[in-house]
Amino acid sequence: MAINALAQAANDTIAADCPVVLDLLSQVGKSLFFPKGILTQSAEAKAKAHRHNATIGIATEDGEAMHIDCVHQAYNGLAPDDLYPYAPSTGLPALRQAWQAKQRGETPSLGEHPISLPVVSNALTHGLSLVGDLFVDPGDEVLMPDMLWGNYRLTYGVLRHAKLATYTFFNEQLDGFNQAAFDAALAERKGQKIVTILNFPNNPSGYSPTKAEAAAIVASLTAAAASGSRIVAICDDAYYGMFFEEACETESLFGRLAQAHENLLAVKVDGATKEMFVWGLRVGFVTYGVKNGTAAAYTALEQKTGGAVRGGVSNINRPGQTIVLNAVQDPAFRQQQATKVAVLKARANTVATVCRDPQYQDCWDVYPFNAGYFMCLRLKGADAEATRLRLLDEHGVGTISLGATDLRVAFSCVEAADIADLFDCIAQAVRAEQG
Repeated sequence: MAINALAQAANDTIAADCPVVLDLLSQVGKSLFFPKGILTQSAEAKAKAHRHNATIGIATEDGEAMHIDCVHQAYNGLAPDDLYPYAPSTGLPALRQAWQAKQRGETPSLGEHPISLPVVSNALTHGLSLVGDLFVDPGDEVLMPDMLWGNYRLTYGVLRHAKLATYTFFNEQLDGFNQAAFDAALAERKGQKIVTILNFPNNPSGYSPTKAEAAAIVASLTAAAASGSRIVAICDDAYYGMFFEEACETESLFGRLAQAHENLLAVKVDGATKEMFVWGLRVGFVTYGVKNGTAAAYTALEQKTGGAVRGGVSNINRPGQTIVLNAVQDPAFRQQQATKVAVLKARANTVATVCRDPQYQDCWDVYPFNAGYFMCLRLKGADAEATRLRLLDEHGVGTISLGATDLRVAFSCVEAADIADLFDCIAQAVRAEQG
């Protein structure tokens, strides 16, 4: 299939400034472009059509977006034009600027290194899917830890026909990240294209690397790039900011990876979903960074990503974008966010004490956890799925089974006062399975 002239122009721009990034693009990624059709013509009309604007497919009345009262009454104090018209496929410009400023403020290591403007996605799942569109061909390998979010199998394995490869996430002592396994996985793929997912804080384990571990991960990826591997490092930062121990690295790895090496493209997928406790608003972001990244190359990547949005869902929920933008700009945002994170930290601390009580030594080992929404148990002598079902049927307790032995517990949705009872129920179910 012939490549559209707009796609070819974007490819030429990327090739001139970041040739390895062009090489990393999938065939779909190379073919993607942002059309100069209705949207572009409507944008031009919005700027210049001062007399009549008969372009975009919305309805207006009395100088603002047409709406009905039974809908609008749900949006207290928000203007119709901030809610009902289509948003640009790449997202509201003010929101993209505000989110980038937020990213830089939270990532001192990034400094003034150029990165793309974030492209708005339908939360993180869609963001990860967009990355798949741009960088994953059928048969490509996607490297991730064995403690993985199950949806990666759909996003990359089923929808992109990629091969999923895993390494052991925790070391044998169950006290930290398995750097040796990660290094071995990179070494096995020396000189190849490597698409790898770095999900910290991790779902399902609730683990985030320490400062020393984070530095080692960045060093390993930088060395792999220097040795000739061409790397797409996807930072799935869904639970960013939920850090509960002093040892945790509180910066996204994106900041250092975005300027690590010309052979390494860092992609940050983050969003308001968990950070702002607005799961149903579905507002996420995709941001690119590479050592030799230029404004022109980043614009080309943004246009390709916008083309993928346009071709898939057209654009992202405008009310959600407006609400997130208003919240990020609110002076009370940080304090209110910190108050909720403190609630989760208190629950995590309670879980840490309760689940490691010596009375449960016969029931499970505890995987490390220090961040996020979750923790995991490695059950002793009991099948995880059978235990999950017994908890439901006999105790009215819901958990998630992962593989043969692992049980995920979301302390994010359990009040601190109920945590002791929760683990007592789990222990009863495990012992019943043990016989």
